[in-house]
Amino acid sequence: MTSDTPGTTRPGGRTARNTAAVLEATLDELGEHGYAGLTVERVSARSGVHKATVYRRWGGVEGLLSAALEWSTTHPWEPERTGALHTDLLALNTTVLHGFTEAPEGSVSAASVAAAFSSPRVAEALRAFMTDRHARAAVLVTEAVARGEVPDGTDPVEVVRSAVAPVYYRLFVSREPVTREDLDLAARVAADAAAGGSFVPRS
Repeated sequence: MTSDTPGTTRPGGRTARNTAAVLEATLDELGEHGYAGLTVERVSARSGVHKATVYRRWGGVEGLLSAALEWSTTHPWEPERTGALHTDLLALNTTVLHGFTEAPEGSVSAASVAAAFSSPRVAEALRAFMTDRHARAAVLVTEAVARGEVPDGTDPVEVVRSAVAPVYYRLFVSREPVTREDLDLAARVAADAAAGGSFVPRS
């Protein structure tokens, strides 16, 4: 995301409060009505910010949702630690599942993914959001390297991707129920592969 994208500046004072109100309202409206039902008018009414201001700063629903996803990366989040890579990845997979299935966050997360199929601009913002989350979760792998569980040179982000990918597949492609056994298997396969050096880039 470039710094001149509408709605991505971080001004202070009243403007900052209005920005937060609009972007939070955008996510709330997305969760309640989906991308097809997301409108500037609804966001304006919910946030209390005049729709002319919303149009001027964000240009429409694509700009609003893109800015809201980018804004979400500024919120604090760290993965749960358990002391072992397998169970760390299991906890991460559990967090992913809950993030897409528990209200109210689940409806917002699922609608964001659906919106990315309709809007290249939203897709770009979603990729940036996921890149941020993967980078934060990668600490689980770097700590496993420090403990000697996995070899030096292991690509932390690729381990995370491998662990969470089956969860996303079941949620959004095959549309299957996701059980704890599924979460555990995906975590264990990724952890075992990492321990075996599968994620050390070949020279």
